Amino acid sequence: MAQAPSIPDIHAAISKDPRWALVQRVVSSRHFSTSSRLREFLLYVGQSAILGSPEDVTEQQIGIHVFQRPPGYNSNEDSIVRTHARLLRQKLGEYFTGEGAAEEVIIQIPKGHYLPVFQPAAPHPVAPHPLETHHEETSQAPAVSILPGLARGRPGKIWLVIAGCLLVLLFASTIWWSRSKPRAAASGMETLWGPFLSGSPPLVIYGEALFTRNSKNGIQATPAETASSPNQPRRENSNALLTGTGAVVAVRQLTLLFDAHHATFTLKRSLLVTWDDARSTNLIFIGSRASNSALNILSPMTDFTLLADPDSAGFINNHPKPGEPEMYSRPKPFFNKDYAVLALLPGLQQGKWILVLSGLSTFGTEAAAEYACKPDDVAALLQAASFKSGEIRPFDALLETRIVGGVPMEARLVTIRTH
Repeated sequence: MAQAPSIPDIHAAISKDPRWALVQRVVSSRHFSTSSRLREFLLYVGQSAILGSPEDVTEQQIGIHVFQRPPGYNSNEDSIVRTHARLLRQKLGEYFTGEGAAEEVIIQIPKGHYLPVFQPAAPHPVAPHPLETHHEETSQAPAVSILPGLARGRPGKIWLVIAGCLLVLLFASTIWWSRSKPRAAASGMETLWGPFLSGSPPLVIYGEALFTRNSKNGIQATPAETASSPNQPRRENSNALLTGTGAVVAVRQLTLLFDAHHATFTLKRSLLVTWDDARSTNLIFIGSRASNSALNILSPMTDFTLLADPDSAGFINNHPKPGEPEMYSRPKPFFNKDYAVLALLPGLQQGKWILVLSGLSTFGTEAAAEYACKPDDVAALLQAASFKSGEIRPFDALLETRIVGGVPMEARLVTIRTH
């Protein structure tokens, strides 16, 4: 049985291929300088394409070889390959319209596939220099000048003047149209996230719950009042501060959003937040009040109050509208539904804002972050709040999410309050 070629053999087979040289130039460019994963992604799929191995460029194979996922992992639940493929397409577009604009061949990755395509770049038309205009002698009657002051029999100059006049008219009409047309309405994402994506980086504050570990009961959550006092004495290896998976996913969602807008944020644990941190910047809280102690101090919400005790958990509806319940309770046993609050509140200083992504559990927190990062969902939320284009005011929104197989699915808006 023939053995698979080794990595040196593979590189030797493609080292003289101009397509491989192109891939090397792309990954060495400044557009890819900050992302080692995107470089590895392009090198892997580019190598497979040149070697004629499309079977190696599936989502499963890319996840295993580029992102170190275990064989057989569930790509429906883990979207890391799809997410990085979108970023890779964006970076390729930036390279071939910027630093690599002179390349004769471009690399494209069609949507829905991961196998790159090498194709000739579109030719750039070059306008002839006026002095190189060709005048051909003919036996026909000389052309009649249609512009005063031009000699008969010189059609080249006539058309140059006509072209110049048309360009002037086109330039003037473009300026008039750009000044007279109404400005495009601000998108919902720009409206909601604008304060956090511009100016100084916002402070993202995530919560940590205190868990007790012992050989008899395993890992159990500690009451919120205990978790908010991390400095109390505890036995070695008996207690641990843990962050829920929903908060981790929420931070990842924010990272993708901020990266797409070339913005950044500062990440800090709730127990380490100081008043100096909080008073002069925009804030984003991730996690429930039970685990995010700073949320209880810095961000009072009045419309929906978290209730969490051994017998029940939910959000109290402090000002129910007609037909609304006084309590949105999590079902028992808890396995198929959760609630979360997505709120925008005034900051601690004039002109600053606080955004809250707070679920009853880690599932609700994850659902709230995904909802806030989806343009269609944000547009629906602002429409339900009756905000005009570009307008934003404080609001409290209650979300509900289904949980399937331990994964929060699409969240929906239940009700909203504006202030």
